[in-house]
Amino acid sequence: MRKKRINLTILLLLLLIALIFFFLPIQKAFTFTEYRTDHPAVYYLKLSEETEFQIRYVHSIFLSNVLETYQVVRGDNIKMLTMKYEDVGIGLPAYAEEGESLTVKDGVYTLTYDNRTIESFVLYVGDVDADLAFRYEQHEYDLKQHLTRGKSYLFRIERISLFQMMKGVNLSG
Repeated sequence: MRKKRINLTILLLLLLIALIFFFLPIQKAFTFTEYRTDHPAVYYLKLSEETEFQIRYVHSIFLSNVLETYQVVRGDNIKMLTMKYEDVGIGLPAYAEEGESLTVKDGVYTLTYDNRTIESFVLYVGDVDADLAFRYEQHEYDLKQHLTRGKSYLFRIERISLFQMMKGVNLSG
């Protein structure tokens, strides 16, 4: 009888440890979480040692290429590094503000941020046939194939659990 209790206690303890491990957020990931919805879907891409990533898109008005470069810093924050573009106008500045510098070479504007760090940003996936891609570790992920057009997503870096990974959608397949 005593041996059965010990075995049962060990079994329950192992089950508790497994449950904790299953729900404990341990994997750092880039996450795209549906914004302004009651039951948001989460899309993720596991984060490795590489800290730099890019978002490449075609500007919806000028139909020209834009490349934004970021870096993961201090835990889960995002440091804005540069934005490269070919036209100036809405969302594409013709001058640098405080804490920025702007250069133009061969018709390409490069806006460089001195030290701008953010926790997250909202990404709108337009319902137009224009590129929207996430670049990381020499791979490019077509966000229009994975995310729903016409919806907004909160982009951030966070730790997620095995349970969240099973519920979410892995962008790398």
